[in-house]
Amino acid sequence: MTAHPLLTELSRRAGAKAHEATPACPCGAATLADRPDATVVRHADTVAKAHAPDTDPAGLTPRLALAARLPDILLPPLAPAPAALHGRLVTFWPYGTPVDPDDPDLAPWEAAGTLLARLHRTPAPAALPRMRGPAKAAHAVARLRAAGPHPAVAPVLAAWHALPAWARAEAPMPDTTTLCHGDLHLGQLVRHPAPDGPWRLIDVDDLGVGVPAWDLARPAAWYACGLLPPEEWTRFLAAYRAQGGPAVPADGDPWAALDVPARALTVQTAARSVTKSLAQGRALDEVEQCLVDACARMGSVPPQLTAGRAK
Repeated sequence: MTAHPLLTELSRRAGAKAHEATPACPCGAATLADRPDATVVRHADTVAKAHAPDTDPAGLTPRLALAARLPDILLPPLAPAPAALHGRLVTFWPYGTPVDPDDPDLAPWEAAGTLLARLHRTPAPAALPRMRGPAKAAHAVARLRAAGPHPAVAPVLAAWHALPAWARAEAPMPDTTTLCHGDLHLGQLVRHPAPDGPWRLIDVDDLGVGVPAWDLARPAAWYACGLLPPEEWTRFLAAYRAQGGPAVPADGDPWAALDVPARALTVQTAARSVTKSLAQGRALDEVEQCLVDACARMGSVPPQLTAGRAK
């Protein structure tokens, strides 16, 4: 990977933050991510993140403040406000050990459900913006429309248009008071302190108030599509319910609450998959085709007619 000015300076700042007392540092920085929407660098026990170019400081600052207030749920930042760098907002975080993607048997589904329920039960501060989940789904669909022709575009768009307006970020969400993560998946959990401290949620970019079922929607969608084993879905849902999570009923069928968000996350993931395959000039892989097929099945049936059952 070729270093660019942002990455070079971000690495330098991460090193300075990690070794404030000992500026002469022999260790190097590791690039954890370098995408248009996020560049992330680790230096020793410090992580520096350059957020997406359109990130609003008025939205990011209260999200950072909330993470600092909830260190038993969210990884707390190392600084209370973002810094500016090459036109991007930069935040600093302690390093945490991520979930091992190569060992699915150790996936922390119970921790994910427990932390999520505790987050949803925490009163949201008045200054917190809306949860950005629906807006991110709408962005993925917009990118799909701009990506070019593909046989999968039509079923994905049909499924998108069958969703209610709030799930497409075209109307206010029906819940505007519940504290939500906004982009929950296993990549959003780390152990802190590393390497084996308790699990914490990371990534505050989409944190805000909204429909809590959105945070359960990605694993729900994968389960409904046959991509997540039933026992893993059950572990996650049971842990969430055991902590009094408000997104679903305490027992019985959860799908009346989960159906619309799960459909929206299926569409979002399918849209990203098709866009990526077009950019790479390749055919859809098996998982990507499974998501498109799910969109084809649900695109012709309004969500309210199928609430309460998996797709």
